[in-house]
Amino acid sequence: MRIAIDISGGDFAPSANVLGAILAQKELPSDVRLVLIGREEEILETLAQEQVAPELFDIVHAPDIITMHDHPTRAIPQKPQSSISVGFQLLANKEIQSFASTGNTGAMLVGSIYKVNSIPGVIRPCITSLLPNIDGGSSLILDVGSNADCKPDVLYQFAILGSLYAKNVLQIEAPKVALLNIGEEESKGNLLTQSTYKLMDGSDDFNFIGNIEGRDIFTGKADVVVCDGFTGNVVLKEAEGLYTLMKKRGIHDEYFDRFNYENYGGTPILGVNSDVIIGHGISNDIAVKNMLIHAYDVASSELTKKIKEAFK
Repeated sequence: MRIAIDISGGDFAPSANVLGAILAQKELPSDVRLVLIGREEEILETLAQEQVAPELFDIVHAPDIITMHDHPTRAIPQKPQSSISVGFQLLANKEIQSFASTGNTGAMLVGSIYKVNSIPGVIRPCITSLLPNIDGGSSLILDVGSNADCKPDVLYQFAILGSLYAKNVLQIEAPKVALLNIGEEESKGNLLTQSTYKLMDGSDDFNFIGNIEGRDIFTGKADVVVCDGFTGNVVLKEAEGLYTLMKKRGIHDEYFDRFNYENYGGTPILGVNSDVIIGHGISNDIAVKNMLIHAYDVASSELTKKIKEAFK
């Protein structure tokens, strides 16, 4: 298995990405080969500083960088020699099995849709996040930002995608799927959630348990929490903000320490034809390592293949 990482993406590139790859290489199985895509001289310099043999990795030179300020739709065709563009070309050619980046999220989404394409039947691919539960487990929430405006059939598909992810990657048998709403009653919410509830209720595609409120997200009441990307992004940023505030105030708690983004590393784009993993832009070497390990877990579970089968 070959897993590639965009070395030039993220706030602390290239060093954090190379250091994270070094850490991941030590923990991944011996049959996994990491492919480092970026400016070769920078990659070799960091490897030399860490006294790590370049032969442990495959290095693909990509001189250009898609920055956080580049327009996602224009960046990939305008910068074909960028690390993100090269990564997607390798993925489209099936020269790698997974591609991970902490760089421009918009460019990663555009590349996923236009370079490797959406799975037939999937209306809109989406991104997810894991949120820690008080009981020690985690809940999956989706979408968390790629689809700010959704229709009921899109949210219904998010439920299918999230359920498949929870079952195959998180190893949760018959994951409980809930719709995030302002009340538990079927009649509560806006037109979107009311219409979506009617679609989800009684579905054979997933184990729907009804509506949950925001206060239930971290209780483990649901394994998969479905919402539009606008709502999901607010929830995710609020959780991250709470952790940051506690850290600044010197408050350490075993449960709240699990909100640290480093623990999760990255999240797959669900609904595209290959494994694409997006990491946080502020990722350090630990987060990058966990992103690559998660990329391996997703690829090993054959999640994309199972999603394709479900949408046939």
